[in-house]
Amino acid sequence: MTELERLIQAKIPGPETGIEVRHGICDICAPGAHCGLDAYVKDGRIIKIEGTEGFPGSNGKLCTKGAANREYIYREDRLKTPMKRVGERGEGRFEAISWDEAYETVADRLNRIKAESGPDAVMFYTGYSKWLRPWLHRLAYSFGTLNYATESSSCFRATQMAWSTVTGDNYGPDTPHCNTFLGWGCNGYMSAYQLARGIEAAKARGAKIIIVDPRLTHTARKVADIHLQLHPGTDGALALGMCRLIIENGWYDKEFVGQHVHGFDGFKELASHYTLEKTEEITGVPAEKIYEAARIYATNGPAATYSPSATITHHINGYNNMRAVIALQAICGNLDRPGGMRLLHPTYIYTDCGFDMPEHEFIHSRRPKDGHNCVGGERFPVWNALVDEAQAMDLPRQIEEGKPYPIRALLAFGMNHRMFPEPEKMLRAIDKLDFVMATDLFDTEVVRHADIVLPVCSSLERSELNAYPGGFLTCTEPVIDPLYESRNDCEVICGLAKALGLDDELLCAGYEETMNWFVKNLGVTLKQLRKAPLPIKVQSAHPPVFGQRRQEGFPTRTGKVELYSELIAGIAAEKGRSDLNPLPDYRSSQDVSPVDGANATLVIGSRLPNAIHSRFHGVSWARSLRPAPAVDMSPSDARNLGVEEGSKVRLTTASGSSVVVSAHITGTSNPGEMYLYHGYAEADGNSLIPASHLDPYSGFPGYRQIACRVERIGD
Repeated sequence: MTELERLIQAKIPGPETGIEVRHGICDICAPGAHCGLDAYVKDGRIIKIEGTEGFPGSNGKLCTKGAANREYIYREDRLKTPMKRVGERGEGRFEAISWDEAYETVADRLNRIKAESGPDAVMFYTGYSKWLRPWLHRLAYSFGTLNYATESSSCFRATQMAWSTVTGDNYGPDTPHCNTFLGWGCNGYMSAYQLARGIEAAKARGAKIIIVDPRLTHTARKVADIHLQLHPGTDGALALGMCRLIIENGWYDKEFVGQHVHGFDGFKELASHYTLEKTEEITGVPAEKIYEAARIYATNGPAATYSPSATITHHINGYNNMRAVIALQAICGNLDRPGGMRLLHPTYIYTDCGFDMPEHEFIHSRRPKDGHNCVGGERFPVWNALVDEAQAMDLPRQIEEGKPYPIRALLAFGMNHRMFPEPEKMLRAIDKLDFVMATDLFDTEVVRHADIVLPVCSSLERSELNAYPGGFLTCTEPVIDPLYESRNDCEVICGLAKALGLDDELLCAGYEETMNWFVKNLGVTLKQLRKAPLPIKVQSAHPPVFGQRRQEGFPTRTGKVELYSELIAGIAAEKGRSDLNPLPDYRSSQDVSPVDGANATLVIGSRLPNAIHSRFHGVSWARSLRPAPAVDMSPSDARNLGVEEGSKVRLTTASGSSVVVSAHITGTSNPGEMYLYHGYAEADGNSLIPASHLDPYSGFPGYRQIACRVERIGD
């Protein structure tokens, strides 16, 4: 082997090897948690991926998903060219067409449907990567419809709704300055390693760590001073029980409650029913642990609290469970307080970065003034009042029933039908539509049910504008040219706007012009951003400001933190909805959706480090970390069922479906509670959740608590 061959084999960059290091990002996770990527490129192909030193947040670190980006983008099932369907839906029979023909076909079909049935007959939906959302949202509005929906219909929106209901804003933890950190359902080592590092730092400087989680997670095991291992879905009861203890012992912040809280007396009455004994009975958490956690949280402040996007809210009482957790923070005076919870000002694509960007103007300047309620708006009026999106969980029903009005067409950007309960119902609903366009990187099941298919790029093949906490902004350059005939999603959106003949000068001008518009008042140009090896600190960025709401009032109907929601009270009265309670009441979903012979509570949706939903299950290296679907169960459940590690078991629920998976015996869960990781096509956990198993406030599916029958069927 020559020296040059050795250098090439070792992937050493330099002129002699022809290997160049180019900077990109991994945008698999939420926008504020992107990681910087160093892509080693030779002859136009990525040969190695590493983390970028100095990148905000990640600083050279990558999780397994980030490390698998090279294998991800070179998957054999990448879509290569625009296509039109020539067979029946679901057959996957297509023929290649040009981009011009694709645009013309989509525009012709959508404009015809719009002329015949109005713009609300078309649904605009986006699933994967959130970077394109402002553009698609604007496209829907410019088309004339409120029917824009995202996978956040079952992700973070219910948590955001709860915050908006109680405080009028959204808040996040000031972890670096807290004396107590309460992690409610968070397992950063599996899903948010940057958070995990922050918790470790807090513990190292002496902060108390309380973790609430039904499982003995890595986070609970490694950093928790107290682990409250509650039964799934009982979060609201635990929060109310802790509130009762805090109130009756006089540990609550009387000054904050007196000045800034509305409905305290009614809430106090509600919490009074959750005695220590009752709370222990409901949650399964020993009384002494509940007492100690409540005492520490209330007396060792300031206390910061973090709950991920959906761990609390993936229950049919999830929205109220989250409201109860927020109420706990409120009565202890931790809102708008250093070391407690800081007010979040969304900068760009859900992320608080400390400076202003005109995203709201970009979208809402085009908002239609007329039209129907969006999909799900009538069925879920609280959602409709708080979220400027359609509730996609109601889409299959509305397509099937045509009520309150028909949906005839769907533009699906990265749609994953497995994000829906009873996913096959979503596919059957799609087949009833007059027209379906799908964009994706890969040949998915939704793609196979589309009329027009458009191939799009990964984050390493496109220019992407992103903002990050701490005041950082970046505009990446493509690491490699787009593979095959793929284009970036925002270019597609702008192309569709032009083909549709929309009266939207900015979108029709193209992707580059829209990005220039976003940064025009930030004191930095796209050219400067692209030249910089790392994200640039925006000069107007400022650190978090505390005390603003305490001084000016909270943006609710009463100007206070509403433990009793006047918004919900008004909606309940107007709509005649006695099931909508202005107080964050707790109700068990244990007996909802029963199934004969139920012997366990099934929880679906726990995160794996190698995948997010079903993404990366198609990457062999990532899949090898947990190659087969399995259900986690306790040793006692295994003994009762007569199963051993790897034994085959059948899981059956009220959905009428069942899946067969391997048993994985672990001491991390309570007896009677079993955990199934979703995203496996051969054992789709979401098929076990009835489409009707939804929270009446948010429309969120109850993925994390449903009665289940578990049976051994073989070794």
